[in-house]
Amino acid sequence: MMQLPDKKTALPLQGKWASVRSIHDTQQLYIRNEISQMHGLTAILMKRRNGGQWTEEDRAILQRNLRALSNLSPYMIPLIMPGGVLMLPLLAWWLDCRRKARKDKAESV
Repeated sequence: MMQLPDKKTALPLQGKWASVRSIHDTQQLYIRNEISQMHGLTAILMKRRNGGQWTEEDRAILQRNLRALSNLSPYMIPLIMPGGVLMLPLLAWWLDCRRKARKDKAESV
């Protein structure tokens, strides 16, 4: 028969799980916002291949979208590595700590 964990061990685990879940939700929202800003990127990229020319506005949109993609690259690398999906919570925590440190540094200046 399997024993249920006692309250002394269950409460710290619940707190840690809530912390991990919070970090996950924050990073998920960030990724969704970045991806939603890339609407129409494929059409602009194909414009040149189809014989058209990029305008200055197209170039600005391309530059903005490619920067957004480069910000997402730390998330994409673990997804293509074997077993990398297991590293995503650790990566989310690390990126969240870096963002908080930058925010704290900017507020102190």
